[in-house]
Amino acid sequence: METTRHFTATVYIVNDGAVALHRHERLGIRVPPGGHVDRDELPHEAGLREVREETGLVAELLDETDPVAAPAGTVLPNPRRQMLYDIDVREDGRVGHQHIDHVYYATVDSREVDPAGDDEAGAAAWEWYDAEALRESDLDADTVQFSLEAIDAADRAD
Repeated sequence: METTRHFTATVYIVNDGAVALHRHERLGIRVPPGGHVDRDELPHEAGLREVREETGLVAELLDETDPVAAPAGTVLPNPRRQMLYDIDVREDGRVGHQHIDHVYYATVDSREVDPAGDDEAGAAAWEWYDAEALRESDLDADTVQFSLEAIDAADRAD
């Protein structure tokens, strides 16, 4: 059996010291905006598109990528993390599907979530978590760690 891998992009959005996470119905966990990278997109573009679709907010990446002089090239924003997630694990332990996730951090100017895409979770599914709430939560460890890193990166960017 061959493992199918898809590129995805996730963006932890920060406003005033808090990160927005929504309840993902199928997965049963809280996650930031994100989704698959379309064939005509770069990973950071997909992440920003997902933020707009899922929250209605316009995000600004917190990008610390060093510039490079390249006459035939363009420097892309470095993801803060790259993760490999098993999505479909068979009963025999073989992995049928994985996501190669590009994780970015960004800021938004508002906490007024108004989903702009079709079939998106409603505004009521979203909650803003500050550092204290994250540390006291029962969220997945990677979600807490990346959320805290995003808050810290936003604080440093101010």
